[in-house]
Amino acid sequence: MSEIVVSHGYGASDDSVWFPYLTEQLAAAGHRVTVPRLPDTATPRLEPWRKTYGEAVRAAGSAETTVLVGHSIGGVNVLRFLEQYDPESHGVFAGVLLVATSAHEVGYDALAEFFEGGFDWDRIRRTARHFRVLQAMDDPVNQPDPTEHVRLLVDGLGATAVVTATGGHFGATPDDHVEVPEAVRLVTELIAT
Repeated sequence: MSEIVVSHGYGASDDSVWFPYLTEQLAAAGHRVTVPRLPDTATPRLEPWRKTYGEAVRAAGSAETTVLVGHSIGGVNVLRFLEQYDPESHGVFAGVLLVATSAHEVGYDALAEFFEGGFDWDRIRRTARHFRVLQAMDDPVNQPDPTEHVRLLVDGLGATAVVTATGGHFGATPDDHVEVPEAVRLVTELIAT
């Protein structure tokens, strides 16, 4: 059994967008999915989000059998968590999947602190065996060019990317429940490697 720990996005919670679908599909394969409710989702702050996510990751167990997943600003939260994570003391994660994740600020003042100072790509790369990025070309958030975010994440992380023609932000609003089989496939791939 592998553990999957998901960091949700802005205004979302554990039962938003494609998280119930991901949980159902991976639980059927014998894995456990945890989506911690991050504090103050309507007014997110980096440090409380990073701390809450880190507590859920530590509770999951062995890093070697754990996959980290982030959606939207939740993906940035995963990156910020990994910047402070010590793989030499706690082990290297099986993998990381970033879904509709921005590589730099996209105009949301409330989220600006998540992007301050850029990312320590070298440090983040050492924390997981594999990185995957999932992005849709019609994403209304990662504009004006969603592929720019993909390129920056791929270059920074040595990630493999899957870019779909459609899919938007993989959930337009937190209550928009969608199925994202590509996310399930990518997590399953990370578990298997």
